[in-house]
Amino acid sequence: MELKIKKLGPEEVDMSEPVSPTGQYFSIPPSVCIIAVFEFENPVDDSINFEGLIMDTIPRVNPRFTSIMVEDEKGEKYWKRVELKAEDHIIVPHFPDGLSTEAYDDIFADYISDTGMEPFLSTRPLWELHVFKYPTSNAPGTVFFKLHHALGDGYSLMGVLLSCLQRADNPSMPLTFPKFRLSPKPNIGLKSLIYNVTQVLNGLQNTVLDFSMSILKNTFFEDPQTPIRHGKEGVEFQPINVTTMTFSLDQVKKIKDRLEVTLNDVIAGVVFLGTRLYMESTTSESGNSSSTSLVLLNTRSIDGYKSVEEMLHNPDTQHLWGNQFGFIQVSIPKLYKSDHTFNPLKFVYEVHATVKRNRNSWAIHLTGMLLECLRKYRGTQVAAKFLHRIQKNASMGLTNMMGPVEKMAASNQPIKGLYVMIFNVPQSYKVTVMSYMNQLRVVLGTEKGVIDPQKLKKCILQAYDMINKASL
Repeated sequence: MELKIKKLGPEEVDMSEPVSPTGQYFSIPPSVCIIAVFEFENPVDDSINFEGLIMDTIPRVNPRFTSIMVEDEKGEKYWKRVELKAEDHIIVPHFPDGLSTEAYDDIFADYISDTGMEPFLSTRPLWELHVFKYPTSNAPGTVFFKLHHALGDGYSLMGVLLSCLQRADNPSMPLTFPKFRLSPKPNIGLKSLIYNVTQVLNGLQNTVLDFSMSILKNTFFEDPQTPIRHGKEGVEFQPINVTTMTFSLDQVKKIKDRLEVTLNDVIAGVVFLGTRLYMESTTSESGNSSSTSLVLLNTRSIDGYKSVEEMLHNPDTQHLWGNQFGFIQVSIPKLYKSDHTFNPLKFVYEVHATVKRNRNSWAIHLTGMLLECLRKYRGTQVAAKFLHRIQKNASMGLTNMMGPVEKMAASNQPIKGLYVMIFNVPQSYKVTVMSYMNQLRVVLGTEKGVIDPQKLKKCILQAYDMINKASL
């Protein structure tokens, strides 16, 4: 699973862009990758010119998409420009024709899992486009991108992918996205001064507590073995099942408004409650075990997506490109209180309180500074091992992204569904959430032979019904 980095002579270094520290962490085997899946309304055939679509867009988006990762004599990694060949990056697998939809479901599940685990070749830029022309129960045709995480995080990569597409209803108009809701601040005056002082003091307290607990957990403690975590070495090398489910965005918004929380709080509460129901039904008492989820937060100070052109060519927004995210550790609420009472809404409220407190904390940035110090003084391998341990010691990971409000199309072929999954991270269980049009797509990545994906999906759907009813 190793991505072998080509050694670079000193005369070639000046032609290259340095790989960011986070990009270097992700280059340590196994190389973490993101797969973004696009489900088409119609069968995918030769009417869609993927070569023209991709080759006209990708080369101008960012030099990293036409570069390979190389290493100089001192061990520093760089991006080196190479010639881009479409045949190296656009892959059309062939399987027997005329099979049932269920058979193609199984074939696609195995194909996407195998593709996610397959290492990139060091002699080619670190991305691929796979065209699956066979019908599944989700779509008549499916296309997915596989991208190395060193190229950028979900925010950057989604901007690249969407730059290849257009609005289905009006190709001349740009795709639009939901706005990030920034926290309101009081007007200037005494109230504002008191508010700011209070926020700073609370932030200092939160930072000390969060950073201390993070170091303790990452260094000395790890979650116990449960139905969602076996804790063995090498979990990142194991194949996974990818299972999806869809929720109405309007219905989730109604729950959000009733509980006066955020959309992310609601969906995280649903996932955590469903996870606890699965754990308890699999192993008694595990519903109250000490389990932690790593929740990824975008650390950019923005109120929405920026176009690729803005991020790359506007001096004020160039800094938005790349990997800019942080982990916060969220204790998964226990299923029952000490008196064995059960309240499904506590899963939403506890997540809301934890995330709100962590947003008023500098622990994420201190952890980033610690990683950079480790990289600078002890090497990239040591820093990467620390980052690996942060993920391995937790029971699961949770991340979310916002997709377009309007329906997308590629070469005038409408796209009905969109979701993402992360591969090669040291967790048996990870969840991604993606909004698209008026839907929320929740995707479960579960280690094969360890977690029953259909049973877990059923428990999460049950949790949604419980929280929805309780919110009334």
